[in-house]
Amino acid sequence: MTGQPGRTGRGGGQAGAGDLLALVRTGRATTRGALQQATGLSRATVGQRLDRLFRAGWLREGAGGPVDSPLGGRPSITLEFDDAHAVVLAADLDTRHARAAVLSLTGEILAEHSAVLAVEEGPDAVLGELGGWFAELLEKAGRGAQEACGIGLAVPGPVDSETGLVVQPPIMPGWDGYDIRSRLSRAFTERTGVAPVPVLVDNDANLMAYGEQRTGYRDCSAFVLVKVSTGIGAGVVVGGEIFRGVDGGAGDIGHIRVGSEALCRCGSQGCLAAVASGGAVARRLAETGVPAASGSDVRDLLAAGHPGAAALAREAGRQVGDVLATVVTLLNPGVLMIAGDLAGTSFLTGVRELLYQRALPRSTARLDVVTSRLGDRAGLVGAGAMVVEHLYAPTRVEERLLALGV
Repeated sequence: MTGQPGRTGRGGGQAGAGDLLALVRTGRATTRGALQQATGLSRATVGQRLDRLFRAGWLREGAGGPVDSPLGGRPSITLEFDDAHAVVLAADLDTRHARAAVLSLTGEILAEHSAVLAVEEGPDAVLGELGGWFAELLEKAGRGAQEACGIGLAVPGPVDSETGLVVQPPIMPGWDGYDIRSRLSRAFTERTGVAPVPVLVDNDANLMAYGEQRTGYRDCSAFVLVKVSTGIGAGVVVGGEIFRGVDGGAGDIGHIRVGSEALCRCGSQGCLAAVASGGAVARRLAETGVPAASGSDVRDLLAAGHPGAAALAREAGRQVGDVLATVVTLLNPGVLMIAGDLAGTSFLTGVRELLYQRALPRSTARLDVVTSRLGDRAGLVGAGAMVVEHLYAPTRVEERLLALGV
C-alpha cells in the first residue's frame, strides 16, 4: 500500500524516516495519526518508517496522549525521541584553558572536566590530550566509548564550516589549515579502541550563541552573543541557525578598526581587540604593576572587587558598545548577550552607555541586553547541539539507518 506524496519530504518526494524523526524531535507531531496528517503518508507507510526508527533505538513509545477522535476510543500512544541510545562529546578551547564534557542527546551534561591546556602548544598535542579527556569522561559518566556518536569542538578562531579548518586564526599559532577533524577523531580512537566518529568544528562564539539561543531564547529570531575574553568575537543566530557568512568569518568584530594605534595580535593596528579585550585590559593592568596576563586573570580581579580592573573593564565596555551600536543597527536583534571573562557589571555598564547613546532608538526599542545564562558551559552545549542537529538531520538519518542495516 502506498502513501500520498509526503508534505514534509525533501526535494519533492515522500517524507522519509528522517522527516518523521524530525517531526517527533521538535514536538510538531508526536502520534502516528499526527504524523499521517503532517506528511500525507498512509498509516501503513508511517508504520513502516517508524519501525526502522524503533529498530535503530532512536524512538520509544511514551504515555498515551489525548484521544484523536471526537467519538472517543483509546488514547493515542505518543512517540518520543530516545535520547538515551547515544551520547555526544564536546570540547571548548580557550587560549589557555579547555573544557570538555559528555552530553546527552538533549544537551544534559553527564560528565565534565576543565584544566589548563594552551592552544599555543599546537594542534597535535592539544587534540591528542582531548582524546584522553574524552576517554576518561565516558568512564566517569558510566557510558561506553561505542555509545559516542560524534564530537563537537569550539575553537577561538574563524572556521570554514565546509572543511572544518581554522583559517588564519590570530591567537592560535600553528593551527591555520590544520586537519582538526581527522586528528581529533584519530586521538579518540587511539584512546578508546572504537571506530572513528564524526567530528564537527566551529568558532567558540558561534557555538556559545547557538547553545544560549537554543536553551533560553528559542523564540528569538535574531540573537547576537559577544564573547569578550583574551580576544573578542561575536556569534549570530538567525532563524534558529548560526549565521557564518560565506566562509566562516561572520562575527569577527574584534578586528574592526576603532582608530587606536595599538598593535593587535593579528598584525594590524587599531583593532577593537587590541584595546578592549580581556587581554588588552590585562596588559594595561600589568603596566600599573597589577599581576595580570590574560582575560581570566582580569575576571578573577573583577570578582575580587579590584577597583582598577573595574574601571578599565567599564572603559573597555564603552569601546565595545560603540561598535555594537553598528551591529545592532545592522542586525536588529532581539537579544544581545555579553559573555566571556569581562561579562560583569562594570563591562556591561560601559556597553549600555555607548550602545544606547549611539544606536537609534528604533534599533534598541525591543532589544534585551543580557549576560550569559550558561556561563562556561555555553560552548559545550552549543557544540553538542551542533553534532546532534548534524547527525539527526533528515537526509543524514536515512544514510545512518542504511549503514545500520535497518
